[in-house]
This record gives sequence, C-alpha cells and structure tokens, in this order.
Amino acid sequence: MNCLRNFLRVLACTLLVSALPSGFAYAGDNDDGDRHHGDHAFKIDVLSSRPYMVSGGDALVRVTVKKKDVSLGSVRIELNGANITGAFRADAGARTLTGVVTGLRLGENELSVDAKGKGRADADITLTNYPIQGPIISGPHEFPFACTTASFVPFTGTPALGPSSEPNCSVATRVQYVYRSTAGTFKSLPAGPLPTDVATTATGVPYIVRLETGTINRAIYQTAILHNPNDAAPSPFSPPAGWNKRLVFPLGGGCIGGWYFQGSDIESVVNHSYLNLGYAVAASTLTTFGNNCNDLLSSETVIMVKERFVESYGVPLFTIGTGGSGGAYQSNQTGDNYPGTFDGIVTTSSFPDVTTGMLPMGNSRLLDILFTQTRLGVFSVAQMKAISGYLSVAAYDPVAKTIPGMINHMSNVRAPRMDPRDTFPDQILPGVGPQFRYVPAPTNPFGARGDVYDHTVNVYGVIPNTPFPGSAKFAQRPLDNVGLQYGLKAVNDGVITVDQFLDVNEVIGGFDIDFNHVANRTVHYRDATKRAYQGGRILNGGGGLRSMAIITRMGAGDLNVNGDVHVRYHAQAIRQRLINANGNADNQAIYGNLAPMAMMIEQMDRWLTAVKADGSDRSLREKVIANRPADVVDACWKTGSNLPGDKISEPQTLDGPGECNKRFPVGLSPELVAGSPLSVDIIKCQLKAIDMNDYKVSFNPQQRAKLAATFPNGVCDWSKKGVKQVKSKPWASYGPSPVNQVFDIQDRRRHGDDDDDD
Repeated sequence: MNCLRNFLRVLACTLLVSALPSGFAYAGDNDDGDRHHGDHAFKIDVLSSRPYMVSGGDALVRVTVKKKDVSLGSVRIELNGANITGAFRADAGARTLTGVVTGLRLGENELSVDAKGKGRADADITLTNYPIQGPIISGPHEFPFACTTASFVPFTGTPALGPSSEPNCSVATRVQYVYRSTAGTFKSLPAGPLPTDVATTATGVPYIVRLETGTINRAIYQTAILHNPNDAAPSPFSPPAGWNKRLVFPLGGGCIGGWYFQGSDIESVVNHSYLNLGYAVAASTLTTFGNNCNDLLSSETVIMVKERFVESYGVPLFTIGTGGSGGAYQSNQTGDNYPGTFDGIVTTSSFPDVTTGMLPMGNSRLLDILFTQTRLGVFSVAQMKAISGYLSVAAYDPVAKTIPGMINHMSNVRAPRMDPRDTFPDQILPGVGPQFRYVPAPTNPFGARGDVYDHTVNVYGVIPNTPFPGSAKFAQRPLDNVGLQYGLKAVNDGVITVDQFLDVNEVIGGFDIDFNHVANRTVHYRDATKRAYQGGRILNGGGGLRSMAIITRMGAGDLNVNGDVHVRYHAQAIRQRLINANGNADNQAIYGNLAPMAMMIEQMDRWLTAVKADGSDRSLREKVIANRPADVVDACWKTGSNLPGDKISEPQTLDGPGECNKRFPVGLSPELVAGSPLSVDIIKCQLKAIDMNDYKVSFNPQQRAKLAATFPNGVCDWSKKGVKQVKSKPWASYGPSPVNQVFDIQDRRRHGDDDDDD
C-alpha cells in the first residue's frame, strides 16, 4: 500500500496542473455522438451528463476551439439567446472554454457558440433539462411513496435533515465538515481554528472531509471529499487539493421490502478506507437495494448524483462502482446498461441481475412445496440435493415444517420478494400503511403491490385486460417454467428414478400473478420478457461491460447449513455472458470469496490508471485488456490474509479440477440441473420435440407416454436463444426522455417492428 500512497501523491500533484481531465465521456468504445457536438471550428462537450439527460438546471460544458485562426477572446457563447460567455474560463494551451451553465429551463435549451475573426463559424447543442426530482429515463414516479428525510441523520450527533416537501421528498442541501481524529474516529468539525487532534491522511493532507447531503431523484444522496474549509471553495476549476481525482460509488445490498419509500439506509460515504487515500465517495438511499430493488431507478439515480458531483468538483479521472449482493446487481447492470457511468467495477457476493436472480428463488419455492407438501417423505436428502443442485440440504424438519438449508432459505427467506402481499415497509413507515396495500379482491385489489415486478412496472408494463379494470399495479412478469425438466441431471446421473423424474415434472406446477402455487406451469408475458432483455434488466454483458475493467468476487453460500443466496455459480454466469457477448472475458477476473477488499480496490486503481494513461489508438476494450495488471488473475484465498502463500492463482470454474474447487465446492441451481446453459439468462426457453437421446436412462412405453403427456408442446431446447431474447439497448429510456426509448410490443408494431424475433 505504501507504493500506492506515494503514487497517489505524485499523481494528485500532476492532475492539479489541469483543472479538468480530458477524455471523459458517458459512452462506450466509439460512441461519442451523444456527447460531442460542433462543426469544423468548434466542438461542444457536456462533461456532467449526456446533453439530453441534464437535470437540476445546470451543466458543466466545455467548448474546444479547433480552428487556429479563431482566438479564444473572440468566442461568444449564448444560452437561449442570452450571452453567458462570462461563465466560461479559458485555457489557452488546450484552446478550450469551460463553464457551469446555469439557469436552464425545463425542456430544451439552445446553447450556441460563434466567433468573429477570419470568417464566421458557429456551432450549437440542445440541452434537455429535467427536474432534479426526476424522472429522466425510469418512467413515472411510484406512488404511494413515503419520505424519510425527517429522520435521516447525515452524520452522527448532527440534526436530522427535517421534513421534506411532498410529494418529491425534497430538502435543502446541507454541507458540513467532519474530520478524522488522531484517535481514529470521525468527529464533527467545530467552527474556528482546527482542532489539535486532526489526523493526516495517507496522502499527506489534513484529514478533513466536506460532507454534502441533499435530495436527488427523490433519493437522499451524500458525497464526501477531502477539503479544508480554510482553503478556497471547491469548484470544477479549483478542485480540493486532497482529492486524488478518483470517485468511488458504493452501492448497497438487500431487496426485500425495497419499494414505496425514500429509504433510510445508505452506504457510508465517510469511509476511512477510501478517504484516507484521497478518493471521493458518493452514495444515495435509492442506490441501496434494501430501499429500492429496481436497477433502472438505481442507475438513473447514480447518473444524476454523479452529474451533481461533476458540476461541483470536476470530472473524475475514473469512477469505480462497487457493492455486494444487491450492490453487485447494480454495479453490473449500471455498468453494462449505461456505458461510461463507471469505468471499472469491483463486486462481492456477485450476481448478474435482479430478473434472472428470481429464477432459482421461484423454482426453489416450487421444490419446497413439492418436498414439504405434495410429495412429503418421498425423496431422500441426496435426491433433493440432486434435483435442486444445492449442496446444503437437510432432512425434513417436522416441527418447522421445512427442508433446512438452501431450499428453505431460497423459498421462504428470499422468494417473498416475488409475492405482492408479503413484504412492505409499512411497519416502519405510517405513510405507506395498510390502507394502501394490495389485498386480493374483494378487499383492496387496487392497492400497491410490494414485489420486484410491480416495483418495475414501468419496464414490464401492465397486464392487459386485468381482472380489476383501472388497476395500474398488476405488472406483467418475465417468468416461465413451461418445458423445464426439473431434475434432468439427477435422473441422467441415476440419483432419482425415471418414475420420480416424471412425477416431479407432472406435479411441480407454477404460480399465478399473486405468487400462489397453481397446478399449471407459469407462462411468461411476451412483452415483459422482451422488454427485460431490451433494457438490460437481464444482464447482457456486451454493453458497457465489454470495455470495462471487472473484478468479480464470488459469494460463499454454497455450504451454509442455513442456506445463503450468495452462491458461487453466479460469478460463472457473469463470465459466460461476457464470453457470449464479446467472444472472451479477458477484461474480468474472478476471485474467491476471501479476496481482501482493500487489495481489489488497489488493483482496480492501478488497472484504470494504466488504461487512462494509454495514449494509443486502440479501442477502449483493447486498452482495458492490454493494461490488465499481472496480478489481476483468477484466484482464491485460503484465509483472506493476503500473506505470501495465501493466494491460489488458478482458473475459477464451475466444476473443474483445482485446489480452489476442492477447498470451496460450487453448487448448482434447479435451472442448471434442468439443463440451462451456464449463463442462466433464458427466461422462456424455446421448445423442441422430446428426444429420447437426451436421456441416459431407458424409459418403458408407459413412461414415454407419461413424458409426452407432461410436456405436450415439447421440452426446453437449450441450444437456442430464449424466446424474445434480444441484445440490450445501451442508454435505454422508459420515459420521459424520448431518446432510446423502449416501446412495448404494441407500440413497436405501430413503429414498424413486426416483432418476429423468436
């Protein structure tokens, strides 16, 4: 770490020479069209956001004067016809003018540049401004929605933010200072002379932190950055001297109950691990999945909070997204769906995405019902393990009436996020009380439904011809198990009999729209499934992740006796999606669950620093792969100490040979046992006729007849892509922004799409 600290000191000094780093873009490898505008004389760059996604009435803009015979002093910049040239600062060496453009009206604003000299040249750009309360791309706001600012305390021992203005939960922005004491604790910085116990950071500056708290997109956000209040006020032109020009955005976990409120949990931005090395830190309540289990709304909030940060301090050299569990969902999905928002991601207890994360939970609920009710006592522990794929499964507990281990955990602890009646934050938030909750007819069929699908109704759309006309909260679901052969690997391995295999698949059933168990299999809503793929609700891996440095740390739940959703195969699913989309996953390293977090951040810093310093004409993806540090390789750790000999460097695989898999066995899931590809990214499989060559055991005539009756339309054909499985669309919008908007199937037909993709 000493080498890193010395490196950061030198780099910080170097970067302070330039007020604004170059090369920043909310874009992929070669996608600059949405950010750059101009003509042969000028180039206009919006540095804080995409031009069509400005929020809060201001934007950081840079004008580059390309024509040598146009002097910087002759340039005139106007906003909606008014001269705002005075808001820009000239950099003669770079031939740029940079300024924070304020006073944008809602909607479109025209920024124009012209000059008089040897001929006249001009350029213009349209800045589309949205309210700071949002939304921009996530669709209409969710209601009811409970505000939590009245109880939110920005820093221990300081007053709460206080009541907010309804319905957008807005409060005035608060700036306060805290410091790290020589005793190793953070304290509020008093007015007047600096306390004598102010510590010094590892980078050699007074350990004083500027903490900003406010509301953006109905979230409570916080940013923290090293800054001495006795120094000049920070700005994009005068960033704090202690900042290393890097931004870390930690994303919080959870999911169950994460809807209909602003939230109180937030990843701490007053984080010694980051601030001590000079990093700035940003977070918000709606980027914590325990408050908001909707990756689209989370991504929008990340984009808007980062925009605020850039307008306040300037463009970071790079931004690292990081988080575990639900934070890993967000890191992967924001990184892939909105390229350029993050430059690299470091995830722990990793998952690909929310939507396919529901598959093992739903299937575990079906198996739990099978093993504890419809076929209680029929299957041995070994057979239940083989059918589910889980390593942690115990004998039936007649007192608790459960199958201890993964089946119970996935079914009864995790799957409730799929039930609209089960989890709701009204126990702590009177503003979202029982009177607002959905209860099946005739009680309150129009109430708010608390589940991941209805919380993302703007993506999935409303069920047409709902049984309760006028209800806007019956979301379509991308969920299906038609053709799925539960226990296929188990019967082929000889762990269960053919009759047991047939019986499981005959009685397994599915769910209705309220997550009740029903006899028929679950049938997906075609529109919802397509929109899930289009907008990146199902991680593709070919968007921003294609050109991003990725460190993926696995979970450790496979052998947990009580069950743990954070199992290891999810990291392999992410890798397979990267391979499917890009041909290889050379920009990703998979680590075992004991890999030290501080080491991973330090490695990511070295990786991205090298990428940013690469001045070659290679694509961004090529730079990321070429500059991958030699020590960033697949590995597991024996204890997590990072001492010599603790790290075992070898490919991390699902079931291959090696010391890591011996020490840390990897389980499967019901979908993988049923034949799903390792990517586990198929919501609705295409069907094929039953082929007896797929079975390693023999079926007698009666068994063949039962197999055909159980699967009258055929079984899953895993050699083909899923029904409606299309490539995700970067920077997808669900409104109000019309740019890259994803239409439902009916609308797409009106726009000339015949929807023949399956």
